[in-house]
Amino acid sequence: MTTNTRMPTLYIPHGGGPSFFMKPGEGLGPEGAWDAQADYLRGLAASLGTKPKTVLVVSAHWEESRATVNSQAKPGLLFDYYGFPEYTYRLKYPAPGEPVLAKRVRDLLAKAGIDAGEETARGFDHGVFIPFLLIYPEADIPIVELSLVQGLDAATHLAIGKALAPLRDEGVLIVGSGMSYHNLRAMMSGGGNGDAASMRFDAWLTETLENPDTNSRDAKLLDWQKAPDGIASHPRAEHLLPLHVAAGAAGTDRGKRTYSDNLMGKAQSGFRFG
Repeated sequence: MTTNTRMPTLYIPHGGGPSFFMKPGEGLGPEGAWDAQADYLRGLAASLGTKPKTVLVVSAHWEESRATVNSQAKPGLLFDYYGFPEYTYRLKYPAPGEPVLAKRVRDLLAKAGIDAGEETARGFDHGVFIPFLLIYPEADIPIVELSLVQGLDAATHLAIGKALAPLRDEGVLIVGSGMSYHNLRAMMSGGGNGDAASMRFDAWLTETLENPDTNSRDAKLLDWQKAPDGIASHPRAEHLLPLHVAAGAAGTDRGKRTYSDNLMGKAQSGFRFG
């Protein structure tokens, strides 16, 4: 059953390529490394309590010169991961798009003075179809994907989120899809390298998002590079900035950490607003 009740916004981890769907011993890291994250994603639909009419996803794996929305009615899949077993390129997720929502997104961004474009050929990247295969495996909820903006400016993405906040009262679930820690070199190096750094950043991030003073939260997110081990945790910002969109759309709703894991020695978290 869908609802017009105000939807929350989410910042979720989307895993490492197709690791949730790989045979034992063939995934990234030790066997079972991704199980807790997969369980979290599988439980998200039930945790929401109500089913959204549509979903708007901002993925770490799409950047354009301006905020760009996928307006296809029937998007395909973009297998933008490399070097995995052949069967991982045969995954299917036939969720429909929603051109009406895509236009609404562009209109809201334009109203806020944010330049927005339209994409009519690109498929859902793995920042969308991999987690949503677990969240809504029936693929029966329309999904629209929105890009990041090249330059990866924190203020730009917070402003995008604020502009899109009205969608929450229209049955739209806004999801930022990234990873709260994304230093792949440190993650794949094994051992303890980077562990303390990831934990310091995760503690800062959790404290920042759970702060009831949302003005302070937003100010700290704008200066995230000054956070303890912020740059060590995100040498490049693309996996963090979907959070800024989710937080911007949250308005005065306080964040709550809903997922916490030690993934191959590195702290990873997921958050909900509202």
